[in-house]
Amino acid sequence: MKKLSILVVEDGRSQREMLRDFLRKEGHVVGEAENGERAIQHVREGHYDLILLDYRMPGMDGMQVLRTVKGINPEIDIVIVTAEGTIDMAVEAMKAGALDYITKPVEFEELLILVARVAERRTLLKENEILRGVFRGEPFGGKGVTTDRIVYRSEKMSALINMAGRVAVSRATILLQGESGTGKELFARLIHQLSPRSARPIIAVNCGALHENLLESELFGHEKGAFTGATARRIGRFEEADGGTLFLDEIGELSPPVQVKLLRFLQEHEFQRLGGNQTLRTDVRVISATNRDLEQRVKEGAFREDLFYRLNVVMISIPPLRERKEDVPALIDYFRKRYADENGKKISGLSSEAQDVLLKYDYPGNVRELENIIERAVVIAREEVIFTEDLPFRDLPDAMPEARQGEEGLLRGSVEELEKRLIVEAMEKAGDHQSRAADLLGISERMLRYKLKKYGLKAG
Repeated sequence: MKKLSILVVEDGRSQREMLRDFLRKEGHVVGEAENGERAIQHVREGHYDLILLDYRMPGMDGMQVLRTVKGINPEIDIVIVTAEGTIDMAVEAMKAGALDYITKPVEFEELLILVARVAERRTLLKENEILRGVFRGEPFGGKGVTTDRIVYRSEKMSALINMAGRVAVSRATILLQGESGTGKELFARLIHQLSPRSARPIIAVNCGALHENLLESELFGHEKGAFTGATARRIGRFEEADGGTLFLDEIGELSPPVQVKLLRFLQEHEFQRLGGNQTLRTDVRVISATNRDLEQRVKEGAFREDLFYRLNVVMISIPPLRERKEDVPALIDYFRKRYADENGKKISGLSSEAQDVLLKYDYPGNVRELENIIERAVVIAREEVIFTEDLPFRDLPDAMPEARQGEEGLLRGSVEELEKRLIVEAMEKAGDHQSRAADLLGISERMLRYKLKKYGLKAG
């Protein structure tokens, strides 16, 4: 149970000290006040989750204290402590904002139940406030956490956000599935921020970006001399994330030897550094993500079945943007404001024609592709409004395809021209580094190589 900061307001010394001592033994931080004036002073000077407030006191009575406290901080929960003859007054106090009442003589078992209910309520309020902030498009997390936002209006995404809130409080491993660019890392960070581990770090590792030996060292660390170039001991990501969360992106790219080590950690919560013989233990919650069909990889023998089930205790499938088109206007608006601010430009909106084109487009690169399109449009726009000529389309047909065509989702005509232009821009932005360009486009490096060849573009 969450430990609370509680203020006991009671003019009877023996009753006040009895409640104080009992609640402190239960692990709560407890202050005390012998009258209403002193209680108000406590509230102005400190922080309290709950006030146990005697209704009848000399000077300020309970109702006066209640109204004053609610005026200072309406978020404080107040429970009225009353004698049998003043229950009607206690009910009146609840109508004025008190959470509940309890009668004298106070039964400790009843008090514990009430305090537990307050603790649960305050935990839910905190989680719901974070979720409401995500719904409004506000950033979540503090220093060291991504400033990107989950922006949505669709029922599909609303359901997933609520699911994230429910599973965050557990210790279960979570597998996020979805196409590249759908926002899997944002979901991982949201789950971490809603979890009891939020005060500790979340560390992200792209499993597809490193060679097998480098990835093993990245995750588990290595000892000096473990391999050529290992001139000193290195602490791995599992150690760095102790008490927090490790996000493993592109988990489907793990080699068999690394799969074995990861499985051992998930089973035993222990590992050894590369080249070492000391067994280490850390408390890390693992969230993994993939844009591949892991079940098919298991059938093909490329991914361990036992590891798949260890990673897949809870699965969250994030839908592609084409299946939640109602989110597109909100995303356009968010990216427009963000990149206008970053570039010091005043961009008030989009023309109706430009908005229509963007609503009809299929977004094979999902949210990341939409972000790239809007950033480019903001940068090259010469007016305060983004027009169709600011978008990376050569032709603007009356109706763009709504559905992806073919196994890889390749579109024809103007859409292929858009894809080609985006690839060129991404390669330029990444300095011809294919892995970084693929990340910008929201596709795999293998797919990027295929598209470079298809469009006859020079690979760096």
